Amino acid sequence: MDGPPTTDALSPRLRQVLESIQDRAFAARLRKVYLAAAQAVIRLSDMDLVRYETSSVDDSPDLSLWEEMAPVIRDTVMDVNGLLQVIREHFPQNVEGGLADVVERAVNETVAPSRPDDAVAVMHAVMGRLAQQVTELGEGMRKPEVVSDRWNLLSEIQRFRTRFRQEIGTLVHESAAVFADVHQKDVVPGFLEEVSSAVTVRATVSDLVRVVSARLDKIREAEPEDTQWHAQQLEKELDLFGKTPAYRALRAQDKRAVVEFRSKLGQMANRPTTKPELLEVAEPFGTLCKGLLQVNNRALLQQHDREVVAGCGVRLEQAEQALRSAAPGQPALLLAEAILSAQELYGRDPTLDGFLRKARKIPVASLGEGDVRAMLEQFRTLLASIPVM
Repeated sequence: MDGPPTTDALSPRLRQVLESIQDRAFAARLRKVYLAAAQAVIRLSDMDLVRYETSSVDDSPDLSLWEEMAPVIRDTVMDVNGLLQVIREHFPQNVEGGLADVVERAVNETVAPSRPDDAVAVMHAVMGRLAQQVTELGEGMRKPEVVSDRWNLLSEIQRFRTRFRQEIGTLVHESAAVFADVHQKDVVPGFLEEVSSAVTVRATVSDLVRVVSARLDKIREAEPEDTQWHAQQLEKELDLFGKTPAYRALRAQDKRAVVEFRSKLGQMANRPTTKPELLEVAEPFGTLCKGLLQVNNRALLQQHDREVVAGCGVRLEQAEQALRSAAPGQPALLLAEAILSAQELYGRDPTLDGFLRKARKIPVASLGEGDVRAMLEQFRTLLASIPVM
């Protein structure tokens, strides 16, 4: 790992937790673990897999990629092992039962009953899982079906780096929770960035689903001589998606499917093609796009959505109260704030998406009382009906 991280790498809430620990020596050691965890998460998030991708899907072995990716695999292992070494150094796993253990346990229980021990237990449990996953990564990288296939190799590396980040987040959150009531977003390194990325992916994929579905409808209704033109238009729409941050954040195997479809579509766009031929390729891709909205099932996104819905509900209640008190302009302003906040739910429900798209084109903050009442009730009904877990 590169040079020592600074205290600024820790969130304000995590620094508060550390400052609240009475055993200052313990807090100092825990701080070093948290700093190492923050740096590991940053490094595990930094790699841009796009540079290793290809614009084609080829079944032939691609052993050259192994040489390209070997440094990435090495750095991944080193980043995780660097954190494990910090934990071992400051919180070694001692053999229990000796006199020293009895004395140390008695001292700890006198100073702060069980809490430090509970935090250490969390770190040791996560440390064990991380060490096991490092072993699994090494074993996975030796499988022929992984080493010889570019997309399988990228997928495996991406999967393990994600697992490592999740485990490190668990280490920080659960050990900090021993000392205070904390939320993941307030203490886990990179958590807010990961939520933001998931929100972006969902919104962009939702628009892709809408665009591809509309294009499929037009292809079904098109005259035979217009089929090639529609293939060209779909090709352009897909290329626009490929330039978005959401595309860069997709899983490698999902990108593989997009690249494969793009390759087939490019061939059809450059020659006369029949409607059945185009639909045979495009309809399964439409189904794939809808499948990408499974991002809604991610726990961190469901938690985020519940909080957004609750926040919108509070603002709508305030807007309704302002309507009753006849506060000039206040109801419209509160409604506008609620709708702006709800844009982070875009992609959760098609009906709500339609409402949010329409709201973007309306000066909500300037609406009159009657329009505010109508829009408020419609918005409240939509929020109540969306499938938030």
